[in-house]
Amino acid sequence: MERLAPLAFGLIALALWQGAVWATNTPSYVVPGPLDIARAFWEARVSLGAGLLSTMAVTGAALLASTVLGVFLAVAMAASPLVRAAVQPWAVVVQVTPVVAIAPLIIIWVGQPFLALVVCAVVVSFFAILSNTAAGLAATPTELLDLFHLNGATRWQILFQLSLPYALPYFLTGLRLAGTLALVGAVVAEFVAGSGGFASGLAWEIIEASYRLQIPRMFAALLMLGAAGIGIYAVLGALERLVLAWRDGA
Repeated sequence: MERLAPLAFGLIALALWQGAVWATNTPSYVVPGPLDIARAFWEARVSLGAGLLSTMAVTGAALLASTVLGVFLAVAMAASPLVRAAVQPWAVVVQVTPVVAIAPLIIIWVGQPFLALVVCAVVVSFFAILSNTAAGLAATPTELLDLFHLNGATRWQILFQLSLPYALPYFLTGLRLAGTLALVGAVVAEFVAGSGGFASGLAWEIIEASYRLQIPRMFAALLMLGAAGIGIYAVLGALERLVLAWRDGA
């Protein structure tokens, strides 16, 4: 019953939305109803689908790059206090800098449009993996570390046989957050690139629809972005459960 509750709530909300639009006779160019949005989606399904694929390609590439970069830096910080002191403040600076402010510079410096979008998305998403993995590595129980040392384990054995497995739940939590953040970064970068003349992704579909006052189509693109974010979070959540069950031998 609880699993059906979100679906039921969504259907009721859509029905109330459509009813309110009909009751107030609100024009579709002000607030479109769900039926107008569905009609606009069907009419523009080809371009919206292509935009979704483009945005998801940037998001996937950024998530992969963020995973490699975040885990590498987290391991380096756990291995060396000097690396931690050098890297952590700059990682925080990159994280708190609004990507919309630096996206134009990244696009100019990188040059290649797709790669520039990926870099912007990585800037937004990598810190979630870095911080969570670093926290997991730092939380390795001291008594287990002492036990490994007493048995003459090397630094690499401790890392691969103890610290990384212990940090796995932290990493997977960071990965799930990074997935949605990569989507946000990709969309923001696409908005900036679209304003500069590079048409790409669902963000460009939103920009183009707003220029033409095609508000139902704009809502359709926005709902597709929301559904993509929910899908990414759900898939990575399922991956987390599978990996942890495999680790625990379930």
